[in-house]
Amino acid sequence: MTKGLIVTALVALVLAAPAAAGLPRAGTLVPGVSLGGVRLGESAHTVRTTLGSFYGVCAGCARPTWYFTYRAYDKHGLGVEFSAGRVSAVYTLWEPAGWHAASGLRLGASPLAVHRRVGFIETVTCSSYDALVTDHGHARTAYYLYQGSLWGFGLFRRDAGPCR
Repeated sequence: MTKGLIVTALVALVLAAPAAAGLPRAGTLVPGVSLGGVRLGESAHTVRTTLGSFYGVCAGCARPTWYFTYRAYDKHGLGVEFSAGRVSAVYTLWEPAGWHAASGLRLGASPLAVHRRVGFIETVTCSSYDALVTDHGHARTAYYLYQGSLWGFGLFRRDAGPCR
């Protein structure tokens, strides 16, 4: 009987691990470190372990890019780009509800709130939005502004442009 309980417990653990992976409901940006639990330089396997295997693959992107969303055909979520099989960029898609920076800055905040929380930021003008960027070590953190409010976050290699 004890052997049967051990086998049952092991099977439950194996089945629970994939179920725990998935796009966070309220993802966090840790500037220069991670976004939604994904770090620059991670392997595709590690990303699947963190976010699961429910993602779409961008057919027209310059780099291999995966889109993790909450439901099929939902616009809200997280984009992950790869270079040489490693994460080279990670950014929010649209304005996923509940996402925030470790400092407490939440999507929907005013540009003034971003400047107050983050400090010195360089502005990069993209086609229909602005990216406020700051560099930390080998990483660039972006705070995306659209129609007067904080609309998304991004984390890139320091030399990468934030416009997508």
